[in-house]
Amino acid sequence: MSNNIPATLADYEEYARRTMNPGAFGFYVGGADGENTLRRNLAAYDNLLLRPKVMVDVEKVTTATTILGEKITSPICVAPTAYHSLAHHDGEKATARACAAVGTCFCQSTNSNYSMQEVASAVPKNALRWFQIYVQEEEDITTKLVKDCEQAGFKALVVTLDRPRLGKRLHVLRSGFTLPKYLSRANFNEGKENDGSDSYYHGEMYPGMTWKDIKFLKSISKLPIVVKGIFREEDAKLAIENGVDGIIVSNHGGRQLDSCPATLEVLPEIVAACKGSRVEVYLDGGIRTGTDVFKALAIGARAVFIGRPALWGLAYQGENGVKQVLNMLNYEFRLTMTLAGCPNVHDIDKTFIIPAEKLSFTHTLAKL
Repeated sequence: MSNNIPATLADYEEYARRTMNPGAFGFYVGGADGENTLRRNLAAYDNLLLRPKVMVDVEKVTTATTILGEKITSPICVAPTAYHSLAHHDGEKATARACAAVGTCFCQSTNSNYSMQEVASAVPKNALRWFQIYVQEEEDITTKLVKDCEQAGFKALVVTLDRPRLGKRLHVLRSGFTLPKYLSRANFNEGKENDGSDSYYHGEMYPGMTWKDIKFLKSISKLPIVVKGIFREEDAKLAIENGVDGIIVSNHGGRQLDSCPATLEVLPEIVAACKGSRVEVYLDGGIRTGTDVFKALAIGARAVFIGRPALWGLAYQGENGVKQVLNMLNYEFRLTMTLAGCPNVHDIDKTFIIPAEKLSFTHTLAKL
């Protein structure tokens, strides 16, 4: 990292690796088991190439779009990730402020170090915030989380579906990571000091969760429901049948079931399953450059969500660091649109991309 000025998201990650507590960094950076899914999430983008148009007026390029009818300045949002205060003492408050300043959506995790109310108080009232919820086995706890979310002004519920049990995360096992005593899961333990026993392996998601729980959420809240973790066409169709408003194609950042496809590889299947419905499709996992964002939108994602990169920015300079990461990605995305000959986000489509395998000489020379 020349002159200590980050030039890529990898530079922010390297700074976090050098400066954070090793156990906390390992908790953030690690995937499940052999981390094949984690690596595949990143590598998949290299298997798609861009096909730029020329002689297109790109003097005015706009990245603005909407998600669930809410305006955002760019289709690059921040995904729910746990325990932001491991990276910076302002934790989720800093991340939310950065998203508000940039004009995009912040999705707060159930497992946050600052409560929904504390985060809401840290940002303007019009800041777009979604809340990620782990449905609890006890309906009264789930109901309280939902009501707190509504009262704090969140605009959607993001229901995680892919964590009935915690994946085997070797970084965490080897480091013996536990949440430091000075931090807690604020949405559950407000005012209660963490005694140090709250390992991340506690607080499992309700493993008996089924589609009836989505119906329960719809019965207690008018908020739009986005489901996170859909990976199969038939599950996407069931989500539509059960009245969800959005789907985040996600494999939990490669932290749950190893040997899964990359989210980008699954995205076409889910987009096709949702065609003709009102359900919006989003993606997380592996986004590291503006061209990555462009490729996801070309397949059909409405927006993308970044997880680890926001944490690396948080570790670098708190709120300002998260803003830097978002601004870097937004600049790269806008530049990609310009160089690809695409002045509007809604003009991005599959004609701008081609699988690298289709450009092998075996295929191209046969056309001569």
